[in-house]
Amino acid sequence: MPIFMICLLPLAAQAMTVERVVSPGGVEAWLVQDHANPIIAMEVAFKGGAALDPANKSGLAEMTASLLDEGAGPYDSQAFQQKLEDLVITLHFDAGLDNLRGHLKTLTANRDTAFDLFRLSLTQPRFDKEPIERIRSQIMSNLMRETQSPNAVASRQWFKAMFAGHPYSRSPHGEIDTIKTIQKGDLRAYVRDQLARDRLIVGVVGDITPAELGGLLDKTFGALPAAGTAAIVPEATPATVGGVTVIDKANPQAVGLFGAPGIKRKDSDWYPAYVMNYILGGGGFSSRLTEEVREKRGLAYSVYSYLTPLRHAGLIVGGVATENGRFAESIDLIKAEFRRMREQGPSETELANAKTYLNGSFPLQLDSTEAIAALLVQMRLDDLGIDFLDRRGALIAAVSLDDVKRAAARLLDPDALSIVVVGRPAGM
Repeated sequence: MPIFMICLLPLAAQAMTVERVVSPGGVEAWLVQDHANPIIAMEVAFKGGAALDPANKSGLAEMTASLLDEGAGPYDSQAFQQKLEDLVITLHFDAGLDNLRGHLKTLTANRDTAFDLFRLSLTQPRFDKEPIERIRSQIMSNLMRETQSPNAVASRQWFKAMFAGHPYSRSPHGEIDTIKTIQKGDLRAYVRDQLARDRLIVGVVGDITPAELGGLLDKTFGALPAAGTAAIVPEATPATVGGVTVIDKANPQAVGLFGAPGIKRKDSDWYPAYVMNYILGGGGFSSRLTEEVREKRGLAYSVYSYLTPLRHAGLIVGGVATENGRFAESIDLIKAEFRRMREQGPSETELANAKTYLNGSFPLQLDSTEAIAALLVQMRLDDLGIDFLDRRGALIAAVSLDDVKRAAARLLDPDALSIVVVGRPAGM
C-alpha cells in the first residue's frame, strides 16, 4: 500500500499522508487521515455524467443527482432530510458533463449512520412522485431564468457551435422540453446502468483509519452493480473556424464568450499552458487581459481566460462584458494579446511571478476536508498518480520560457477564436 508524505499546509506546518485503501471487497479509496477534529468528508465520482444522457432525455443525470437525497430506503424525502439535519450531516449530489458526484460530511460520532444514508441514496433511492415533480419544477424554473441570463445564453450557444453533433454540445442542465419527458423509470434506469463500481472514484479525509474505512467502503458501495451498461462518449474535436455569433438582446452591456481548442489534462504541454494562461488571462489583476482591457482603458469590469480539460476534449475559454459600443474594441484587444503571447511569449519576470504564485497559493486552496477530498477524487479522475501533490511544485517550477512559447504557439491563434456575444454590439 503506497504512502506519500505531502506538505500542503505550511502555515500550520502540518504534513498530510495520502494512503491507498482497498476494501476486502475490492473498493478503492484514497485517504488523508486527520484526527485533529472529529469530522469526516467523502467525495465520490461516477465517470460518465451528462455526456451519457440520451439526446431526448437531456438533463437526466442532473435530475437524477438532484433526487438521490430526496428519500431513500425507508425514509421519504422529509424524513431523509430531517435525519440529515438532526445529525448535522451534509449529503448531496450533482452532475456535470463527465461525472456524477456525491458529497458527504459528518461528525465522527454519526459516521456509520451518515455512510448508511449515502448507501441508501445510491442503492435504494425512492423517486417518489412529490419530490420528482418538485425537482422537475425547480429545474424548469432555473432553465427559464437561464433564458434571461446573457452569460448562460452565450455559454449554451458557444458549446453548441464548438461541439456540433457531440454530446458536449448539450447543456448538462437539459432543456425544458426534455426535462418534461423524464419519468421515474428513466431515473431508475440511470441509477441501475450508470452508478456502478467500475465507474466509482472515492476520496476520504478526516477522523477515520484505513481499517475503519475499508469496512465502510464495502458496506456503502458493495451492493452497487459491478459494471455499468456499456456507453461510449466519442472523442470530440472542437471547431476551429473562428468567427462571431451575435445573439440580439437589448442589454445595457454586450456579454461575450470566446475560446478555441485547448488541451486535455494529460497532455505533455499542460503545465506550460497552465502557466501561460495565468499570465494571459487567468491571473486576475496580474493578467495581461485585465491590464490591457480593464486597467488601461476601463473597457470591462472583468475579462479572463481559463483552461477547460474535459475527458474527451480540451478548451481554452474566456469571457468579457462591456458596453455595446466598445465591445468590438475589447475583442480586438483580446485578440492582440493572444497574438502577442503567441509570437513573443512572456517575459522572464512574468514567468517567475506566475510560477511563484501558482505554487505559493495552491496550499491555501486546501482549506477544508471537503476541498482535499474533492482534490483526491480529481487526481484519480485525471490519472495523476497518488504522489502527484508531491511532484506538482517541481512540475510548475520546471516550466521554461521556451516551454511557454511552444504552448502559446500551439494554442493561441486569435483567428481561430470562436466568439458568441449576447447584446447589441456596435459594428459586429
